[in-house]
Amino acid sequence: MNRIFPGIWRKGSHLFTKNLVPGDRTYSKSLVSWKGSELREWNPYRSKPAAAIMKGLKFFPLAAKAKVLYLGIAFGQTSTFFSDIVGKEGIIYGVEISERCLRDINPIAEKRGNIVPILGDARKPEEYDWIEKVDLVYEDVASDDQTPIMIRNCERFLKPNGFAMIAIKARSINVVKRPEEIYKQEIAKLKKHFKILDKVKLDPYEKDHLFVVMKRK
Repeated sequence: MNRIFPGIWRKGSHLFTKNLVPGDRTYSKSLVSWKGSELREWNPYRSKPAAAIMKGLKFFPLAAKAKVLYLGIAFGQTSTFFSDIVGKEGIIYGVEISERCLRDINPIAEKRGNIVPILGDARKPEEYDWIEKVDLVYEDVASDDQTPIMIRNCERFLKPNGFAMIAIKARSINVVKRPEEIYKQEIAKLKKHFKILDKVKLDPYEKDHLFVVMKRK
């Protein structure tokens, strides 16, 4: 078992995080005991950040005690692993437009204690402007305007020199253009506001997705 990032371990083709709620196997295929801790397996076929790490991502700016704004938290699968990593002193504000998703994530958030589900439209950050400044914004919104959504939220909530991560979904932006063309145009938009630190394509875990890690200028 090798630690590859703070709070993340790898053994062969398997990733793990330290379980914040021992015994809870929600969204995890297996639990493993290691050096007195319980680790949860993080499936890269079900989570884009995990896929990016498996594809060789060199920089993953999430650590203990971090404050995170998660745009498009959906049913909360990836957020539970973020929850493990930031720990009890960190917090994840999860914005989701679907009431059904929020109903599913609420009991998970209550059990974990560091996830705050928010029913809201990520296009309208003024709807949740009570959120404090955060260390990291992560966006996983299936929309043709996902880059402007990311920029708008970072301008409002991201701390100076804070970090951002986005899973660019080529087919949500344009079904006709080649994914490489879409990645290039979206990166050009992002470069006006961020320094690009790393990027990896997520195939075969997620088809036509580019995962980008950035730092606010």
